[in-house]
Amino acid sequence: MNSYIVRGGTPLRGEVTISGSKNAALGVIAAAMVLDVPSRIENIPQVADAEIQLEICESIGAIVHRESPGTVTIDPRPIRTSHIETDKVRNIRASYYLLGVMLGKFGEGSIKMPGGCDLGTRPIDQHIKGFEALGATVTIEHGMIRLSSAQKLHGEHLFLDQGSVGATINIMLAAVRIEGTTIIENAGKEPHIVDVANFLNTMGANIRGAGTDVIRITGTPVLHGDGMYSIIPDQIEAGTFMIAAVLTRGDITVRNIIPHHMEPLSVKLVEMGAHTESGDDWMRVWTDDNAELSAAHFKTMRYPGFPTDLQPQTTVLLATATGTSRMHEDVFDNRFQYVDDLKMMGARVLVADRFAIIEGPCPLTGAHIRAHDLRAGAAMVLAGLYARGETRIDDSQIVERGYEDFIKKLTALGADIREVE
Repeated sequence: MNSYIVRGGTPLRGEVTISGSKNAALGVIAAAMVLDVPSRIENIPQVADAEIQLEICESIGAIVHRESPGTVTIDPRPIRTSHIETDKVRNIRASYYLLGVMLGKFGEGSIKMPGGCDLGTRPIDQHIKGFEALGATVTIEHGMIRLSSAQKLHGEHLFLDQGSVGATINIMLAAVRIEGTTIIENAGKEPHIVDVANFLNTMGANIRGAGTDVIRITGTPVLHGDGMYSIIPDQIEAGTFMIAAVLTRGDITVRNIIPHHMEPLSVKLVEMGAHTESGDDWMRVWTDDNAELSAAHFKTMRYPGFPTDLQPQTTVLLATATGTSRMHEDVFDNRFQYVDDLKMMGARVLVADRFAIIEGPCPLTGAHIRAHDLRAGAAMVLAGLYARGETRIDDSQIVERGYEDFIKKLTALGADIREVE
C-alpha cells in the first residue's frame, strides 16, 4: 500500500499536457486483437490499467512490443485460444471487451468475471443481450462467462435498454467481423466509443454512426488497414486538472485536449464563477484572486451530459462554493463512498440515495483518508490541495490506474505532494 502526502493552500498555476485517454486505450487495445495484421498504437497513457490490458492480451498469445513510452505494436496473429484464464482480468472492468473480440474472431470465448472499481451494481446484461442477438449462447458458471455458437453468427438489429458504453463497444467488437449488418440503437455516444470505431475503420472495418445513438456495423471478414493509430486525449484527466485550477483558485492551461469534449464541465465552471478560454487543442481555466464561487447543481449523465467520472472531483469543488449545491449521481448507485472521508476533512455533505446536498463554503482541513476508487482517489488529492495542513491519502496506487505521472504533473503546477510506501 502506498500513500500520498499532500499539503494544501497553494494555488496551482502553469501548463499541463494531457495524456491519452485511458478508457479509449483499453477499448483500442482490445480491438487490436480482432485484426489480421499488427497495429501500431500511439498516445497510450502510461497507467496501470492499460498495462494490465496489454498483459492480458499477451497471456493469450498476442505479441506486444513496447517501442517507447506511449507507443506499442500489437501482433494478434499468434493468438490460438479464445479462452482467457489469467486472473489479471479481475483487476480491470474493460477486460470484458475481449469477450466481444473472441466471439467475432472465433465464434466462442470465455473469461473470468471482470473486476474494476466498486461503484455499485454494474451488470453485463446488455452485453449478453447483444451477444445473444448475434446468435451466441451465453452461460455463466463457476465465475466464468462462456460464449458459444452452434450456428453461424449473423448481423442483427438490436436496441439497448440503456446507452451502455461497455455493451456498445463489446457488441461493436463482435459484430465487426460477423456476416451481415448489425444495427445498435440507443448506443452509447462517449468519445472513446468513437475512438474505437475510428481505429477499426482505419483497419478496414465498416462502422457508421459512432457518436450518435444509432451505430451500423457491416461485417468485414478480413481486417488489415494501414496499422497506425493515435489515442484521443483523456477527457477525465483534463477535467480533473480544470477542477484543480478552480478549487485552488489558480490558473492552469491544459494542452493536448479536444475542447468540445470538455464543454459539459467548462460551462458549469463558468456558471460557478470561473473563467475559461480555449484554442484548437487547449483550454485555460482560472479564477480571480480570492474568488468566491457560487453554488451549483449537477446531474451525471451519459455523454454528452456531465460525466460520472468527474462527479467526486466536482463534489469536492462544491464544498468550497457559497450556498447549497446538489449533486445527482444518475449513472452508478454507489459512487458516494468517499463522502465520509470528505466529511472528516470538514465538508458538510448529506447523502440520500443518489443525491448529495453540499453546504458551503467549508474550511477543509487535512486528515488521514483513503482512495476508495480511481476517481474518488483523485478527488481526495484535490481536497488535500485545498485543505489547510497535511492530508494523507492511503491506497494511492488506485489513482495511478488512471492518471499518468500524476504527482509529477501536479508538482510542476506548484503542488506540495509526494508518495510514500
